[in-house]
Amino acid sequence: MGVFEKSSDGGAASKEEVKDPIQANAAADDVETGDIKQEDKYAYDDSRKLGITGAVFLILNKMIGTGIFSTPSSIFAATGSVGVSLMLWVIGGFLTFCGLSVWLEFGLAIPRSGGEKNYLEYIYRHPKYLATCVLASQMILLGFSSGNSLAFGRYILYAARGELKDTYQARGIGVACATFAVVLHSVAPKWGVRLFNLLGVFKVAVLLFIVFSGFAALAGRRLVSDPHNFDNAFAIESGEGYGGGGAYAYSNALLNIVYSFKGWENANYVLSEVKNPRRTLTIAAPLAIGGVTILYVLANVAYFAAIPKSDLATSEVIVAGLFFKNVFGDSAGARTLPAFVALSNLGNVLAVSFAHARLNQELGKEGLLPLSRLWGSNRPFNSPAAALFLHWLVTVIVLLAPPPGPAYNFIVNLYTYPGAWINAFVAAGLIYLQYQRKEPWNPGWRTWLPITVIFLLCNAFLAVVPFIPPADGDFWAEGYPYYVFPVVGVGVLILGGIYWVLWTKFWPAVRGHKIVADRILDEQGVEVIRYRKVKTHAA
Repeated sequence: MGVFEKSSDGGAASKEEVKDPIQANAAADDVETGDIKQEDKYAYDDSRKLGITGAVFLILNKMIGTGIFSTPSSIFAATGSVGVSLMLWVIGGFLTFCGLSVWLEFGLAIPRSGGEKNYLEYIYRHPKYLATCVLASQMILLGFSSGNSLAFGRYILYAARGELKDTYQARGIGVACATFAVVLHSVAPKWGVRLFNLLGVFKVAVLLFIVFSGFAALAGRRLVSDPHNFDNAFAIESGEGYGGGGAYAYSNALLNIVYSFKGWENANYVLSEVKNPRRTLTIAAPLAIGGVTILYVLANVAYFAAIPKSDLATSEVIVAGLFFKNVFGDSAGARTLPAFVALSNLGNVLAVSFAHARLNQELGKEGLLPLSRLWGSNRPFNSPAAALFLHWLVTVIVLLAPPPGPAYNFIVNLYTYPGAWINAFVAAGLIYLQYQRKEPWNPGWRTWLPITVIFLLCNAFLAVVPFIPPADGDFWAEGYPYYVFPVVGVGVLILGGIYWVLWTKFWPAVRGHKIVADRILDEQGVEVIRYRKVKTHAA
C-alpha cells in the first residue's frame, strides 16, 4: 500500500507513515460496491513542476492586474489624504501577510492542489462535503477570468483608437485572450508556465520603471509644476470628487486595497505540481507578496510625485496614463500605457486559468461534479484540459451574456466578495485546530494567534461592510441597490448548500446509487483516483 489513503471518518488512515491529512470519500453507510468505473493516475515529470521562480510569478501575475494602474485614484478620492492613502496600502500589505501565514500553515500540513478546498474539508467534516460544495459554488460560478480578459480587449482597442470602452468588439478580443490562455495551458503546459513567468518579469519591470520615474519626478524631472502633494501629507481634502474622509470612506478604501492584493493564495491551488512544495511555498509566497507590497507603495509615491491632487482624485482608470503624460508627455503615455496594461492583463489571465483549473480538477477528482470523471481527467495532454475548458466556458459566458454597464460590472466585482466569507471560515477553523486536543496538529509552521484573529476580523469586515448603507444616502450609486451585491454574493454560497442537498440526498435516493472517488498514493508516490458505483440502500 502507498504512504496514505483516505479513511472513512475524514482523517488520514495510517499505513506506513501519514504525511498529509486526507478527507474520506467513502460513506459509512455504503452497502454494496460495483465495478471500478475508471482509474486515473496523476504523475508529473519534474520538468513540468513549478520551482521557486514559477511559484513567485504564479502569485505575482494574479496579484498584479489592472488595479495598481487605476485603484490609487479611488483610494485617494475616498480618503482625501496622501498620507492616509499610503498608510492604507501598507496596511493592505500587512493584512495580506496575515492571510499568507494562515495559508502557509495549512499548505505545509496539506501540500496538495486545491487550496482552501482541502482546508475546509479537514476542518468542517460534518455534514460531510457541505463545505466543499459551498466552495465549489463560489469557485466554479465566480472563478472566471472575465474581468482581465475584457480589460485586455479594452486596452488593445485603446492603443489602436484611443477609446477605453466596453464594447462587444473588446469582449471578442477578451474571448480570444481567454481562449489563448486555456489552449496554451492544455496543449503546451510548459510554455504556458514560461509565458506567465516572462510576463511576470515584464510586470515587475513596468512597476520598477514607474517607481524610478517617480523618483525622477520627486527630483523635479517632470513636465508639470511641483504638485506639493507631500506638504502636510495628512491633510484631508474635501469638495467635489472627494469622499470626505471618515470611517465609511476609509473602510471602503481599505476594502478596495485588500481586493487589489487578491491572488496571494494562488500557489496553494497547485501544490501537487510544485517541486518540494513545503520548501517552495515558504520561500516563494513571502517573496512575491513582499515584493508586490513594496512596489504598490512606491508606485503610489510615484503617482503623488507627478499628479496634482485634483487630477488624481478624478483620473479613475487612467491614473497611470496621467502619470506618464506628466512625466514624459502625451505621445509617450499614449504609446506605452495601453501595451503595458494589456500585457499585465494577459499575465493575470494565464495565472488565474492555470490555478483555477487545478481547483476544478480537484473537485472532479472528488466525484463532486456532474461528469466528474471528465473534469478530473488529465487526458489527452497530461494536463487538466477538461477543467481548463470548464473555466473557459464560465469566463466566456460572463464575457458575452451581460450587457455593458452596471450589470456586467456587478458580476465581475462579485468575483471577490464571497471569498471573504470563505477566508473567515478558514481562519476560524485554524484557531480551532490549534487549540483543540482531539488530535495532533503540528504542520511545521504555526501562525501566532493574534495574526489569525486579525485576518479573521479583516474578512468579517469585508463581508459585512457591503451591507452598510452608503454614507451619502445614494443607494443606487452603481445602478442597482447597494444591498444587492452582498445579498447575491451570499446567495452564491447558499446555492452551494442547495447543491449539497441535491447531490448527497436527492439524486442518490432517486438513482439508488452514487459515484464515489477513492484517492490513494501508490508505491511510487503517484496519486491514483478510482471511481466506484456504490448503492445507497440495501437490495
